Amino acid sequence: MRTIYQAAALSAALLFGGATVASAATVAAPPQEVYAQVTAADIADPSAVITDSAADLAAARTANQAIAWYSSRNGSTAYQGYCEKAARLSWNRTTHHASAIEHWRSSDGARHTTGTPPRGAFVFWNISAYGHVGIADGSGGVWATSVNGAIGHARQGYFSNYLGWKPGNSN
Repeated sequence: MRTIYQAAALSAALLFGGATVASAATVAAPPQEVYAQVTAADIADPSAVITDSAADLAAARTANQAIAWYSSRNGSTAYQGYCEKAARLSWNRTTHHASAIEHWRSSDGARHTTGTPPRGAFVFWNISAYGHVGIADGSGGVWATSVNGAIGHARQGYFSNYLGWKPGNSN
C-alpha cells in the first residue's frame, strides 16, 4: 500500500512541479488505515440508531424508543384526553387516527385479543366512546396517559374493558 502512495505522489510531483525522483524519498508516509473494531457493546442494543439530526434523535422508531418517549414524560399531564396522540408521537407515526377506538377498528395492523402484548405494541381498552390506548412494556404492563391522572406505568388490567393489541410501528 505504501508503494502505491509513493508512486502516486511521485507522479503528481512530476506532473505538476517537475520534481525529481529524489523528492520521492521525502514524501511523507501515507496515513495509517483507520478502522473501528465492532464489539459486543455495539451490537448488544438493537434499538441503537445512528442519526444525522436532533429531530431524528427525538423520533421514536423502535419499541424501546416508544417506551422511552413515555417514560421521559412520566407524570406529565400534557396529553390527558389525547391518548391516541401520545401513542402516535411515541412511535413517531405518520398515520393519524382521530381516536383510540378508531385506531383499534382500523385496518392499520392486525388485531390480537389474546396473549401478552409484545414490547411496544399498542394496547387498547373500550373505556369511553373514544376508547383508550397505551404502549405495552412486554411484561404485562403498559405506559399510557390517565394513569393516576398523568402519563405513567401500570399493569395491563389497570384499565377496564380490555380490547386487545396491535403491533407497534412508525407507519
